[in-house]
Amino acid sequence: MPTIDLFPPSTPTQLLLLVVSFVLSAIIGLERQRRLKSAGLRTHTLVGIGAAIFTLVSTYGFAPVLGSEVVLDPSRIAAQVVSGIGFLGAGVIFVRQNVVNGLTTAASIWVTAGIGMACGAGLPVLAVGGTALYVVTVSALTPIGRMVNARGRDEVCVLRYKDGRGVLRAVLMKASELGFEVALTQTRMLEGAGKSDRIEARLKFTGRAPLRDLVEQLSALKGVTSVRLAHSDDD
Repeated sequence: MPTIDLFPPSTPTQLLLLVVSFVLSAIIGLERQRRLKSAGLRTHTLVGIGAAIFTLVSTYGFAPVLGSEVVLDPSRIAAQVVSGIGFLGAGVIFVRQNVVNGLTTAASIWVTAGIGMACGAGLPVLAVGGTALYVVTVSALTPIGRMVNARGRDEVCVLRYKDGRGVLRAVLMKASELGFEVALTQTRMLEGAGKSDRIEARLKFTGRAPLRDLVEQLSALKGVTSVRLAHSDDD
């Protein structure tokens, strides 16, 4: 039976790489948390830490059993991490009335796992570069993508209104009058002081009329408390 060394010489390196994975994963999680996504700071941080631990175990954990008859393949555990993270990513993707939400969050979980694996493999510079490119992608590329899309694309509005007053029906009628097709993608009851009777709904509008006119008319409807744009790629 091999002797177990609780503090091998590589321990400081392992802990440092784990801390780097924690910091970089938390950066990605903060961005998702700021957008009020279900997979936010804690989820992304745990994904990065877990991926780093698996990779570190794969790299360092089996050194005591190595010998002439034992061959170590560190890539095997890493490959299983890549496969397994897909199940977690699939859990944040939702399809409602042919509208897909959560793809960006699922992709961010995938990237976070890759960053954690890079840290665990002893490639912190690559992990930092991946985190920087993630930040550039979600901050700089999003408005560029909106600019190149043609007019008349799908737009999503987040509407808050008072429940039990027929507001949603009035919203749908007003949108139809202005030439928009409407799809209700999500509703939820708001919680907190003074919000017990309020509903938040996400509606996808498709049309060629100026969306600004629609927002102004919806805001003027009785019972509507707020209307804001949330582009359909903001998932």
